[in-house]
Amino acid sequence: MLVRPRRLRKSQVVREMVAETRLSKDMFIYPYFVVPGKGITKEIISMPGINHFSADKLVEDVEKGLNLGLNKIMLFGVGEEKSEDAHTAYHEHSLVADTVRLLKSRFGDDLYIVTDVCVCSYTTHGHCGILKDDYVQNDETVELISKMALSHAQAGADMLAPSDMMDGRIEAIRNKLDNSGLVNTAIMSHATKFASAYYGPFRDAADCAPGKGDRKAYQMDFRNGNEAVREALLDEEQGADVLMVKPALAYMDIIHKLKLNTDLPIACYNVSGEYSMIKAAAKNGWIDEQKVVMETMHAFARAGASIITTYHIRDILQNKWL
Repeated sequence: MLVRPRRLRKSQVVREMVAETRLSKDMFIYPYFVVPGKGITKEIISMPGINHFSADKLVEDVEKGLNLGLNKIMLFGVGEEKSEDAHTAYHEHSLVADTVRLLKSRFGDDLYIVTDVCVCSYTTHGHCGILKDDYVQNDETVELISKMALSHAQAGADMLAPSDMMDGRIEAIRNKLDNSGLVNTAIMSHATKFASAYYGPFRDAADCAPGKGDRKAYQMDFRNGNEAVREALLDEEQGADVLMVKPALAYMDIIHKLKLNTDLPIACYNVSGEYSMIKAAAKNGWIDEQKVVMETMHAFARAGASIITTYHIRDILQNKWL
């Protein structure tokens, strides 16, 4: 035989030399859940190893993460007053806005802060916008979302991650930011956020399960790949800087499709259900956690993601799996 591909798999040294996909700690974003109060560190039962933190304890944990090289976070607010119009989501001194100010005062540009921009944790009904006749109103919600985004940017957030899936919200956010002089605040659009069953543990963590109905009228149909590309390219036209696919594990074909159709960076969100399944299987001794986690991370990168938001990154860095 003239061609023997196994020659380049003969040893660890040669395998490392010819590896097509490589991971770096700089690719990763770590999600945090901040709650009102002080002195609070409370594990989220359905997400082993992930906690609710009050802002003071969050600062301590972020500092530990920075010492590991974890310098990018995504911030979710939990526990604010809920209302029909979600007015606490965009208040100047909302929990997220004040936490961003605290983190920036402590760590400055050493910490890159992405904030989730969605109102599901702030509405009494648990949907991602203004609800009328059991239907989420698009244009009213876009105005609400853009006000929330502006409040986070004014507090010092480096990047905004709108996850509501309303039509036109990227353009509305970009215009509101630019008109306020915040031209350097980036937008990571949840461009293709699917109506997925993989979000279950997150809904416990963020207290955002819909009171009735589901989110299929605004989140993406998981059967549709071409529509996902169309959605993402619309967000690119409207000023998004990064396009995100969420969830990640069952949607690597979508990550790859976007990689072929845009020059923007592609992000993916390795969501709570994906994380918790691995944790549960590892706890029962059914899988090797390190090997499965790292195989999964490489798969995201191989599909085309250059940014990975994952709850696993703390374990990866602490245990030197990377």
